[in-house]
This record gives sequence, C-alpha cells and structure tokens, in this order.
Amino acid sequence: MSTTKHRKILEREELRRRVEEWRRAGERITLANGCFDLLHVGHVRYLHAAKKLGGRLVVAVNSDDSVRTLKGMGRPLMPAEERAEILAALADVDAVVIFAEPDVRALIAEIRPDVHAKGTDYTAESVPERDAVLAYGGRVQIVGDRKEHSASEIIRSRFPGRRDAGRE
Repeated sequence: MSTTKHRKILEREELRRRVEEWRRAGERITLANGCFDLLHVGHVRYLHAAKKLGGRLVVAVNSDDSVRTLKGMGRPLMPAEERAEILAALADVDAVVIFAEPDVRALIAEIRPDVHAKGTDYTAESVPERDAVLAYGGRVQIVGDRKEHSASEIIRSRFPGRRDAGRE
C-alpha cells in the first residue's frame, strides 16, 4: 500500500501525526469504523452523516483477519488495502487506516477523536468503545439511516447458496 499513491491511506504513526496537525489548525476529529467488506449505500450514508458532525473524518477499516473473526470464513470479499482505497476515494473521507485489533479502542486511545461515530445498529450505550471515548471527554454519536443494508444480507440475497455470507 503506497501512501504516496493514496495519500489518504495512512499507517498508524502517520495518522497520529496528521491528527496532531489538524488539531493544531483547530479542526475537530471524527472517527468512524467498520469492515466495509462490500461498500453499499448504508455505508455511504453513515460516512456522510459522520462527516456532517464537523471537522476531519478518519475511517478505520478492519484488517482481513479481523473481518474473518467477525464475519466468518469466506470473508472479507476484498482485501483490506482495496477496501481502504475505495473508502479513500470518497469525498467525505479525510483519512483511512487499517486496524488489526477486534475493536478500535487502541486507535481511540492513540488519536482521541472528538467524536466516535457509529451506525444505527448501535445505541449510544451499546457502542463497545463507549467507555474509552468518554474517559477522555469525547462523545459517541449514532449517525446514518436505519440499518436496512448490510454486506452479509446483500451476499445472502444475491448468492443464496453461499454459506460464507457471515454474520452482521
């Protein structure tokens, strides 16, 4: 993955430096995260709503091993580098980082986003990383439209015999 070719796709250390630069310029940081295994309209609406919270939008993408753990064998459909490249192409996205951990707590501790945006399949109380965000004074915001789209459901509906559609 070349950060010169895809200047929005950053390694963790580079992301930390970029976030520091943005903060020095007075900008807020919003973090969104997910597998983004098959980009669909629900993802686009989620990211657009996260961007509307203001400031810079950082999107954390689950690594391939992390997606397999969450969704099951046969997933991801696309490697993390390709998923990151697709997300980096979206105008609302300011930076993309791939993470290997089961959730984004470590990344939250590293960049301390002002807002951690999660989709409507969560409530503010059910966000796994909620305590990590609240511990330093950040906030959790639920954004996007109702959870009517999922990569797993798209796979199941379009490829009904496929056993590896995964869990949502």
